[in-house]
Amino acid sequence: MTAFDKQSILQKVKEFFNDTIAVNHVKNTKKLGNLNEFIVNPFLNVYLANFAFGSSDPVDVAKALIYPRVLGTSITTSFGTNMQNFCSVVLSGYASLIPGIDIEFIDATDNRRKYCQIKAGPNTINKDDIITIQNHFDAVKNLARTNRQTEINPTIDCIVGVLYGSENNLSAHYKKIQKNYPVICGNDFWFRLTGDDSFYNELIDAFAEVAVDIDGREIIEEAITKLAEEIEETYNV
Repeated sequence: MTAFDKQSILQKVKEFFNDTIAVNHVKNTKKLGNLNEFIVNPFLNVYLANFAFGSSDPVDVAKALIYPRVLGTSITTSFGTNMQNFCSVVLSGYASLIPGIDIEFIDATDNRRKYCQIKAGPNTINKDDIITIQNHFDAVKNLARTNRQTEINPTIDCIVGVLYGSENNLSAHYKKIQKNYPVICGNDFWFRLTGDDSFYNELIDAFAEVAVDIDGREIIEEAITKLAEEIEETYNV
């Protein structure tokens, strides 16, 4: 991969984060001013408000509900569910035409073609995904045999590429896949794709550059105020 190609990926990462992740994060944060967005446990949330903020007034209860969603669940879910968009925007140059395969690339470590499914992080698949991934990879191998490609290349390399994390962080679901197919994580994955051992850190820096220009404090405060008003009306606190 050329330096130009790597810079192109970094620029596309910034566009993806700004146009997809940040936009969805703002939209989802605005929704949190509505009590219907939460399954409220009035006993636990009062405890959490007191634990974190020293009181259980409506504003602090609203904070105890909103902060975990804004800073955790919402953004993590958005990132994970936009992997198809990530592949089409950021890794478009490696797009595969094979069903069930996101990208194809020549691995910098062994110069072999890899048929790869992209996943967000080390905990972002569930039990049902195990069978789905393995079925897709088995289908690729069957297709290769049908097209007699295995006569030229007897081993078809199918892998799962995880954008961040490390092998030590992989969930039990990934480890089940590893029994049959490699799961390549974080820095190792990006090195195999780009041939640049520092690219993973450059990628993190690219996300950080976009984040510097984003300030959601006003949006969060508006959501807290609206939610606190509804909590006060609903629970008479």
